[in-house]
Amino acid sequence: MINGKKIIVVLPAYNAEKTLENTWREIPPEVDNTVLVDDCSCDNTADLAQKLGITTVVHKTNTGYGGNQKTCYRIALEMGADIVVMVHPDYQYTPRLVTAMAAMIAYGEFDSVLASRILGTGALKGGMPLYKYIANRFLTLVENILLGQKFSEYHTGYRAFSREVLEKLPLDANSDDFVFDNQMITQMVWFNFRVGELSCPAKYFDAASSINFRRSVIYGLAVLGTALLFRLNKWGLAASPQYRQNK
Repeated sequence: MINGKKIIVVLPAYNAEKTLENTWREIPPEVDNTVLVDDCSCDNTADLAQKLGITTVVHKTNTGYGGNQKTCYRIALEMGADIVVMVHPDYQYTPRLVTAMAAMIAYGEFDSVLASRILGTGALKGGMPLYKYIANRFLTLVENILLGQKFSEYHTGYRAFSREVLEKLPLDANSDDFVFDNQMITQMVWFNFRVGELSCPAKYFDAASSINFRRSVIYGLAVLGTALLFRLNKWGLAASPQYRQNK
């Protein structure tokens, strides 16, 4: 716990057998529980997670990255989490920052924290492909303009949330695909949650998960569509269920 708050780390996993143990071993002792949701992997991710003593949930069919997260957050809330930190089990981000991220929420400074690869100079040094870096900066610029924010990055997969955020956001209205992450940020901005950022190094290597160029293009277009939908709702020209707060 941190400041009396129960911390649960969630690991949305798909074919993470090669990197799971390294990720798990860096989860700090302040974490009260770790939950892995295996999205119908083709390898032994779930078996390894169980051997490591991780609370493991297995999807019988692949639900997609967003669908996996929906299960992660539901299970964590059912387990009584006050703060939930999502860590990708592909070992691209170090779990050692979980304590810092959770503390920013536990002491009441923020409702959510994003670990940014762009703050500082770690992205390219860590091996981020140049085309992904340029796309990241372009999409972030457009999103900041349409959302009226100044975030350094919208595309990190390393995030922490308070219980209140996860209970109030209408997550079921979001996509089951990769754009789910962006939709969550627009929802937090819409409902005036306080979102902080923390600089985070990232590693790029063969075993780390990554989407191919085609999927990256589809993701980029979906990101732009999400930001535009947010602005249309702000202008009263659309009424998306993504911006209707849960009771």
